[in-house]
Amino acid sequence: MESLSRAIEALIESYGSTGGINHRSGQNLPSKEAVHAIVADLETLAFPGYRQEDGIDDVNAPFVIGELALRCARALVNEAAKSLEFGYRSAGRSGCPAACHLEAMELTQDLMEALPGIRRTLMLDVEAAVDGDPAATSAEEVILAYPGLEALTVHRFAHWLWERRLPLLPRMMSEYVHAKTGIDIHPGASIGERFFIDHGTGVVIGETTVIGRDVKIYQGVTLGALSVRKGESGRKRHPTIGDGVTVYSGATILGGDTTIGAGSVIGGNVWLTSSLPPGSRAYMPQGDFVVEGRPE
Repeated sequence: MESLSRAIEALIESYGSTGGINHRSGQNLPSKEAVHAIVADLETLAFPGYRQEDGIDDVNAPFVIGELALRCARALVNEAAKSLEFGYRSAGRSGCPAACHLEAMELTQDLMEALPGIRRTLMLDVEAAVDGDPAATSAEEVILAYPGLEALTVHRFAHWLWERRLPLLPRMMSEYVHAKTGIDIHPGASIGERFFIDHGTGVVIGETTVIGRDVKIYQGVTLGALSVRKGESGRKRHPTIGDGVTVYSGATILGGDTTIGAGSVIGGNVWLTSSLPPGSRAYMPQGDFVVEGRPE
C-alpha cells in the first residue's frame, strides 16, 4: 500500500505540472454526465414517449412534459453558466458567476420557447426519411431506430446553442452523439429542412458546411476542409450543398469555395474540390473487374 500511496502522490503532482484537472472547488467546467442527461431530456422533449416508458397520455401530458422541461432547464442553466464562465476566462474578460447564471437563464428560456419550432423541423426530417428510404415503414420506425435522425436531433439543439455563441456545451453534445452513432456533425454546420442521412456510419460534416433543403447523404460521406493553417479557422472552410442534392456513400467534398448546385447527384467514392453547376452528375467511371476461380 505504501507504493500505491507514492503512485497517488505522483499522480496528484502531475495535475499541477502538466494540467488537465478541473478544480471542482473553484472555477468549474461543464460536467460530461450532466450534458449527457441534458441531451437525453432534449431528445425526449422532441419526441415524447419514444425514449422511455413515461406514461404520457392526453390527461397527464402537461404535468409530465412540464416536469421534464423544468428538470432539463435547471440542468441546462447550471452547465451553460459554467460554459459562459469558461468563455469569459478564455477571452481574458472579467465576469462573475452571478452574471453568467443570469445569462444562462435567459439562454435556456429562449431555447424552451424555440422548442416547438425545432420540433417542427425535426418532424420534417422524419418525413424526409420516410419518403427517401424504401426500407422505412413508418415515422415511428425512423424515430425509434434511425441513428441519422438521432444525430440530427442533437445537432438541431447544439446548432441553436452554437449560434448564440455558447462555448463548450454544443461541442460536448455533438461529440456525445458522435460516439453513439458514428456520425460526426459539427454544431456550427448549417443544415436545411428535410435532411436525411441514410445508414450514417462514418459521415463527417464540418463546422462551416452549409446544406440546403431536401438533401440526402449516405454512409461514409465527408463534407470537409482542405488543409488550412490554424490562423485561417475563422473563414469558410467547408462546402456548400444546394437544395435537393444526393451524395452517395464514400464521397468526399472539400473546401469552402466548393458549391454543389441544386439537384446534383454525387456518386459513390467521388472526390471533389471544385464547384459543380445545378443538375450535375459526378461519378467514378466503372472499370473492368475480373472474378478468378471456378464459378459454382
